[in-house]
Amino acid sequence: MIRDVEGDILLSQADIIAHGVAPHDHFDSGLALALRERYPAMAKDFRHYCQQNHPKPGEIWSWAGAKPEGGTVRIINLLTQEPSEGAGGKPGKASLPNVNHALKALAQMIGDEKPRSVALPRLATGVGGLDWADVRPLIEKHLAGLDAEVILYTTYRKGVAA
Repeated sequence: MIRDVEGDILLSQADIIAHGVAPHDHFDSGLALALRERYPAMAKDFRHYCQQNHPKPGEIWSWAGAKPEGGTVRIINLLTQEPSEGAGGKPGKASLPNVNHALKALAQMIGDEKPRSVALPRLATGVGGLDWADVRPLIEKHLAGLDAEVILYTTYRKGVAA
């Protein structure tokens, strides 16, 4: 089931938060920046992972850590964007094939691990530069038939729980 909501994805009670990044991303804008500020260990672990594994667009990387207010958080980084051209450069744009492959990998992970819920933003439409009308059908294709509730944060409202 897919449910559209308005609110702040950082306040989500979903078992998993998924978002789009680029390989070797610096997490310096959009939701990635907010996640880096809230979970600095995630960004550090991602840099280490990228240096060791050289991930490609279309893959996913999972991270779990402690929430500042207690409990744990699980974040799935969907590699929807192309890597930056040079050291310290801005990530490249997202592509529909990258989004498609990453969502397929996310669906496989959800099928294997059976979380109750996963929250996603308007994936790859901010920094990624894609049109939501092109991305939404891919989310429906890969995630609508799963047993997990998919919560789409279609409208951002800072500090507002969905």
